[in-house]
Parts: sequence; structure tokens; C-alpha cells
Amino acid sequence: MISVSQLGYLGLSVSDMAAWEQFATTVLGLAVNEHADDGSLYLRMDEYHHRFLVHPTGADDLAYIGWEVADEHALHAVADQLGAAGVEVTPGTPEERAIRRVAGLIRFQDPSGIPSEIFYGPLVHFDKPFQSPRPISGFKTGEQGLGHFVILVNDAEQSINFYRDVLGMRISDYVHITPAPGTTFQATFFHCNPRHHSLAFIEAPNPPKRLNHFMLQTQSLNDVGSTYYLCQDQDVPITMSLGRHTNDHMTSFYMQTPSGFAVEYGWGAREVDDTTWQVQMHTSGSIWGHVRRTASLGGVAQEQA
Repeated sequence: MISVSQLGYLGLSVSDMAAWEQFATTVLGLAVNEHADDGSLYLRMDEYHHRFLVHPTGADDLAYIGWEVADEHALHAVADQLGAAGVEVTPGTPEERAIRRVAGLIRFQDPSGIPSEIFYGPLVHFDKPFQSPRPISGFKTGEQGLGHFVILVNDAEQSINFYRDVLGMRISDYVHITPAPGTTFQATFFHCNPRHHSLAFIEAPNPPKRLNHFMLQTQSLNDVGSTYYLCQDQDVPITMSLGRHTNDHMTSFYMQTPSGFAVEYGWGAREVDDTTWQVQMHTSGSIWGHVRRTASLGGVAQEQA
């Protein structure tokens, strides 16, 4: 089975482009690489032309997921796997490939109806090294991709079967949480490279929003600390305080975006070696910290993802 190799990019649908550009650059430390004719914004965090494409389409939610594979052969193989599983696959048009700045592209929907894409051949700019607008050391990407994201799905079992048995991702662990008496839910964490997880999801049928948060991993703990205090100085809402997770051991905090979902800003996650890794289960989201400050998206506590 061919597996997707990394989380290549995320598409975001937002309502306030000006607020997003300011937040992405002055708080997150991402760089604007291009403004598209339709008002969309390409955001860069490494040698890739972009890792985020922010669209002025107003949903304030995830617009699409972009998974990367190594080459054209791998793209065709994953397309065959999707077709064999009964998933409708649409080849990317030349215009769509140009917009995404990739050599090849297919489009489909995951079991919850989330628009998804698989691509190969991203445009990269080794000739123009990434420079953050902020004085930070940069982000951990490379073979580990953009970072990770957490979504709310309609049916956890269907999603597990799809991402494991069709896209070839591997389960890292489970987190079983009881945020309040009588309320229990399970988060499932998937990896496709040494990053502990590129994707996690929680079952929440027909949620108002799909995206719980995405995560950016910095190269230095100092970048996390300085950004934590920057958020307080600039009145950026901190939705979960500084803490360390039980499963990936990330030291991080969560802040609210202009769209209402969160960004986890972290450092120091442990990595997966598939030759020795054993799936684990946790009943706490954090070893310490990550105190929830505000209500989270869709009524699901962010500290558990």
C-alpha cells in the first residue's frame, strides 16, 4: 500500500482577510508569499511556495486538506486505492494545479465530506530562503510536513478505516477523555512520517465547524515562550495555557485565530519510528498545564486534542 507522505498544505476559508494577514505575519510568524487575483493569500513557513492558502470565502473553517506523495507513480497508486474503496476521484485541472503550485493533483472527499487533495511536485524556493517577519528561528517541517491538524468527523470508525486502510496512514495512539461527568470521547492520532501525528480527529456528527486547530512546531522553545507573551501583550486570546501533552510530549499553548478555531504553537515533540513504535492509549491530554481558558469549537474541549 502506498501512503501519503506528509501534510503538504491546508486551505482555509475565512471572513476577515485583513485580520488573518496581520495575525499570520505578526503573531504566527508566517510570511506572505503572494496575493492572488481573487483575494486569496499564500502563506509560507519554509522553502515551499506556501503551506497555507487562505481564501476570502467566509466560512471560517477548513476549506480543504492537501496531502503530499513522492511522485506521479505514487499519486496514481493512491488514486487507485481510493477508487478501489469506492471513493470518487477527480483529476486536478491545469488551472487547479497552477493555483496550488504543484505538478500533479487529484481531488476527493473523506468520509465526513471534507474536501481533500493529494499532490506531488510542489513549487519550492531554495533560492529564496524563508525569512519570518518575526525574530524567530523558524519551523520544523521538512519530511514532517506542515505540522498537524485536528478535525471533528461524523463517524470515527469510518474515518479510521479510511485514513488507515485507504490513505495508508498509521495510528500513533488514542486519547480517551472525560471532560465532565457523563461525557467521554476518544481522539485518534495518525502519522505518516516521523511526526507523532499529522492528523487527529474526534467524533462529533454534524459539527458547526470541522477544524478544531492546526499546529505549528517551532525550532526553539524560546519561540514558543516569546509568542506566548506576545499574545498577552497584543490581546490575542489564549484558549489553553502553556503545557505539555501526554502523547506527543509537545510543549505548547493554544491561541484563537480571527476565525474562532485555534492554533497550537509548540516545540519539542517526540517522533515516531515505525520499526519500534507501539500504539498507546492515554486518559489525560496533558502531563501538566494546558488549562482551558475559553469555550472551544463545537463544544469539544481543545485540551483533549
